[in-house]
Amino acid sequence: MPFEKFDKSRLLLKDLNEREHDLDIGVMQSLDAVLDPFDNPKLDILVDRIKEARKNSAAVMMMMGAHVIRAGAAPWLIKLMEEGWITHFALNGAGAIHDFEFALIGATTESVAKYISEGQFGLWNQSGLINDFINEGAAKGLGHGESLGMAIEEGNFKHKKFSLLAAGYRNHIPVTVHVGIGLDFIHQHPNCNGEMLGKASYEDFLIYAKSIENLENGVFLNFGSAVTGPEVFLKALSMARNVAHQEDRKIANFTTAVFDILPIKENTEETPDKSDPRYYFRPWKTILSRTIADGGRGYYIQGEHKDTVCNLAYKLLNGEQK
Repeated sequence: MPFEKFDKSRLLLKDLNEREHDLDIGVMQSLDAVLDPFDNPKLDILVDRIKEARKNSAAVMMMMGAHVIRAGAAPWLIKLMEEGWITHFALNGAGAIHDFEFALIGATTESVAKYISEGQFGLWNQSGLINDFINEGAAKGLGHGESLGMAIEEGNFKHKKFSLLAAGYRNHIPVTVHVGIGLDFIHQHPNCNGEMLGKASYEDFLIYAKSIENLENGVFLNFGSAVTGPEVFLKALSMARNVAHQEDRKIANFTTAVFDILPIKENTEETPDKSDPRYYFRPWKTILSRTIADGGRGYYIQGEHKDTVCNLAYKLLNGEQK
């Protein structure tokens, strides 16, 4: 006999305007603002590697957690896309939700502590539109990211200029979204279709793996994604190397970088011992050690995303900050 399932039709969804938002559009970083100083010589190394990669038409990929979008870095990310410095952006599901909500209402982020107590966390009508757009896009063979990017760019979204997803659709640059079922609050909604959600995100995974095929002499940047980023990178790289090996090619000489807040001073190209709790910090062992062991280089940069993203972008776009 099949197990009983939760009946989503019993849920009460409220209007998004009733939600108390922790962030609004004022958090977006201005390209003309004077940046807070962030002095790390590894940024200059990465700038050189990115310039060299693009000179050789190699991939420069940026994977990020949702906090990068919440930090208001989208204007810098979009500019990097438009200027051709980044060839592929990748988000987790939460990052796509924040991008969508910023574009739709100019605000995002709710108090989990408040709304989980009320049984209302994530259950807002307008946010559930994401599911409708994914369903429509997946039916056309589009990935998760392109489905939302098209909806935002072509729809009535007041703040679409701040949307990385819309910019990707507009500039024909992949912005892929990598989700796990049950991780994002849109999966709670009655209109969530697991089949279409899986189809759309899997399309994005294959698009992502195709970009990894061009990573030789390229650069892979991971901003604040502790699990999704390293794990998706690991699997896609294995796929790309499998094919390259059959074709007598290598995907080994590339640069990786992890940007996060964990203090690390050791040589990150050596994986910590299993007795060290930091062994379980996947960005270290996966992105900075194991995947570059055949000839690449990895760099760790500690800092807040509002500082690291913007200063890296500034150096690429304008040279040294005055």
